[in-house]
Amino acid sequence: QVQLVESGGGLVQAGGSLRLSCAASGRTTNGYTMGWFRQAPGKEREFVATIRWSDGSTYYANSVKGRFTISRDNAKNTVYLLVNSLKPEDTAVYYCAADPKSTIAFLTLQTSYRYWGQGTQVTVSS
Repeated sequence: QVQLVESGGGLVQAGGSLRLSCAASGRTTNGYTMGWFRQAPGKEREFVATIRWSDGSTYYANSVKGRFTISRDNAKNTVYLLVNSLKPEDTAVYYCAADPKSTIAFLTLQTSYRYWGQGTQVTVSS
């Protein structure tokens, strides 16, 4: 069993930055695919970014490409999401997800992930 705890969210002005963290416990996430999703008020949860275990390759939703960066520190069992150039439409609860599958394909569907964190709120003011 893997427990995921997100942190780093907050209130920030448009154009600002945050670094979200997701700390895993219970067992190592080495070999796991890690991802970030978000859910804005009144909307469905959507894919944001994922990082592949095998080679560290990353994949992003078009809406965040060039602004967000996902990374992982395997020694710390932690994955990060650096969010830059924030826009009001980035306001959402951001969720970390993990799955023991290590595949060539990038995992972008919620149903592909077994473990989820409780989320961290990011609010961007205009």
